[in-house]
Amino acid sequence: MRKLAPWRVWAEPTVLIPRFEGERKRGALDWPAHTATIVGMNNNVMIAMSGGVDSSVAACLLVCGNLNCCGVTMKLFGNDDAGLDREDVCCSAGDAEDARSVARKLGIPHFVFNLSRDFDELVIRRFVDTYLSGGTPNPCIDCNRRVKFERLLRRAREAGYDRIATGHYARAERSPGGRHILMKALDETKDQSYVLYSMTQDQLARTLLPLGGMRKHEVREIARAHGLRNSAKPDSQDICFVREGTYADFIERRSGRGSEPGDFVGTDGSVIGRHRGLVRYTIGQRRGLGVGFSRRMYVCGKDTARNTVTLGGESELYSKWLHANEINLVACDSLDRPMRVTARTRYRQSEQPAVLEQVGADIIRVEFDEPVRSAAPGQAVVLYDGDVVVAGGTIIETGQP
Repeated sequence: MRKLAPWRVWAEPTVLIPRFEGERKRGALDWPAHTATIVGMNNNVMIAMSGGVDSSVAACLLVCGNLNCCGVTMKLFGNDDAGLDREDVCCSAGDAEDARSVARKLGIPHFVFNLSRDFDELVIRRFVDTYLSGGTPNPCIDCNRRVKFERLLRRAREAGYDRIATGHYARAERSPGGRHILMKALDETKDQSYVLYSMTQDQLARTLLPLGGMRKHEVREIARAHGLRNSAKPDSQDICFVREGTYADFIERRSGRGSEPGDFVGTDGSVIGRHRGLVRYTIGQRRGLGVGFSRRMYVCGKDTARNTVTLGGESELYSKWLHANEINLVACDSLDRPMRVTARTRYRQSEQPAVLEQVGADIIRVEFDEPVRSAAPGQAVVLYDGDVVVAGGTIIETGQP
């Protein structure tokens, strides 16, 4: 089986990848000279500033690199879209003020873009609809794919900024053939390439990822060295627009539909209990079933037509293959034959050896060397060759051998 890996030999990076040298000179950065200007683009960069330490340091690095920058905070929803305000999620009430404060300290303009209508239509509604149809959505990927990069890049161009920048932990480089490649971050404990797999060639070409070559402790050290107010701010957690109650409570409130109780069934189809509504269960769930069993039972499947939740032992959670659609081929134009990859079906899941094959215009098949746990329709599968993101898509079907 031939491996399609023309991206293994690297040309110069097309993004700013700083190397922080700690005590040699606090706050000083070594910048590759050739990254300051990209042919055909100006040095104007619009930076997405969430108010967190990562995007703030990304802005700091670009300003230190003598680029002409402005900061932008995206207003994605209001109180009508979510619940009560919390500080452990992104986009909370104080985040815009934190971003504005950092921008002021760096001496760059700061703006707020209201993208709440796009976010509601393209992320929140999709989240609700996917859960109601029995899937397990990933709204962070949808937000990056359908709102943040697409809408922000459009706004940047309209304002005369050729490039955008974010505080994501990933790397964007260019192959000898000129193709733009997405790679894992140097700090694999913070790597976010999984949620960025949908980036297009144009988006990769016009996006700077300054933190891709850094580790988290270095980022916080730079923030402290520059006196940024959010240097110790905790990372955001959870889904940003679900701010009170459970996901199910949010879905019921947004859809106006209550959760209809139904049957728990075993893998043989026999009724073994009653559930409290499909949206209250996800593939792989063990706790909170509300029914006691003599052995550990897990959610193995959901049937919206019959309104049933299938429970089984842990072995029933494993899949040997999956199909995915909404595919994005990052490292190549096409997959003309099967290739060896490693696959990730959850954000923090370890990669598993597999074979990737394109079996339709918008369908890929991934066959794992060994069965993987809890691969769920609606989630993303992202395929890697080493550090390089080869492709990704949305899981639509899983199966046993």
